[in-house]
Amino acid sequence: MHMRQLDARNYYTATKKYHLGFGRLEQDIDADVVVVGGGFSGINTSLELAEKGITNIVVLEARYLGYGGTGRNGGQVMAGIGHDIDLVKKHVGPEGLEVLFKIANLGAGIIKSRVAQYGIDADFRHGYGYMGFNKRQEKTLFQWYKEFKEIDPDSQIDFVTGSEVRSMVGSDAYWCGIRHMGGGHVHALNLLLGEAKALTGYGAKIFENSPVIDVTYGDRITVRTAAGSVRAQKLLWACNGFLDGLEPEIDQKTINTYAFQIATEPLPEDLILRISPIRGAYSDIRPVIDYYRVTNENRLLFGSATPFMEYIPADLAAWNRALMLKIFPYLKDVKIDMAWGGPLCCSANLFPQIGTLRNRPNAFYVQGYSGFGVTPSHIVCKVLAEGMSEGSARYDLMTSIPHLRVFGKDALRPAMMSAAKTWHQLSGYFNGRR
Repeated sequence: MHMRQLDARNYYTATKKYHLGFGRLEQDIDADVVVVGGGFSGINTSLELAEKGITNIVVLEARYLGYGGTGRNGGQVMAGIGHDIDLVKKHVGPEGLEVLFKIANLGAGIIKSRVAQYGIDADFRHGYGYMGFNKRQEKTLFQWYKEFKEIDPDSQIDFVTGSEVRSMVGSDAYWCGIRHMGGGHVHALNLLLGEAKALTGYGAKIFENSPVIDVTYGDRITVRTAAGSVRAQKLLWACNGFLDGLEPEIDQKTINTYAFQIATEPLPEDLILRISPIRGAYSDIRPVIDYYRVTNENRLLFGSATPFMEYIPADLAAWNRALMLKIFPYLKDVKIDMAWGGPLCCSANLFPQIGTLRNRPNAFYVQGYSGFGVTPSHIVCKVLAEGMSEGSARYDLMTSIPHLRVFGKDALRPAMMSAAKTWHQLSGYFNGRR
């Protein structure tokens, strides 16, 4: 069953700066590449291909660009490519793991380069805090700090404990943290729309309100909508949590959970600087994280997901507000202007999936960011575009990681997600995440 948004109007749609408006597909078109999905995955991969000279591209979006997770996320620009790269070590070996560590740090640079190259107005701002609550998490964060410094020696990266934590975030909830000024935050929807505008500048075509109803595979693939079709040499499935069974082979490799977020009313400048002296973005390192950031309009965006049981809170604003007040109790009188939520797509190992369908080398897919999509999508789609064009060792490495099937995901989704969250929370005590 299709999993809808809980509230399509959120901070991002309310403050978007690009009003592009693409029509629906009402003709039959030939293309080199057809992409199904108009979020970060579809648009980023298309733009990477266009920059390589492959410009005869058609993007089909069932609703509007950024309808899914791209248009309702935290906007966090952070290091990393998955929840825990060590989870895939047995599949890639020590050398492969080293490659993944190196490419995991590329995302922020790709985003900043895009913003500069195409003049995208996306409110990018430096400053990220990785936060820890206790001594166990201090050990984990200090190891992260050493790895961050080794991979990104040119960025300002500091490890702080005790009272020094207040120099990066105005909360008594934390014991330690990493201040990473190479990361930051961005208006995700404006970034996507700016990238889509850049894509059309190469001659690519985008169609909104054009849900796919049928696909015929072969040497040339035909993708049909209600009023038109695209025949292309290559296909990319980039639907993530909104695949909705369209391609069963990959639909069974992920499962959806829900995340929720609020936006406060605009706050006074002195209160914003108390919350965030670096005007940055933050997340803790628990198996189910709180994540938050301040915006250019002086709002606080605060998000999370249910930590153990999988359910949708009856009052999204009240539920997220309670979490926010655990971190910032002095915001008890602040008004909540917007609350929203929706599904996000998880893989079994919490690592993004790319590859081709079985026995269909011209049918590609990308999915399963597991809640960390803004920055990793820019990394993963660069690697995917290499695989779709000239091929690369990085693409071969990422596609060598097995994508496990999730059995019973439709009938048993709430129970399965509750069990998975409980397991991850318990294991967090033993791996320094709780």
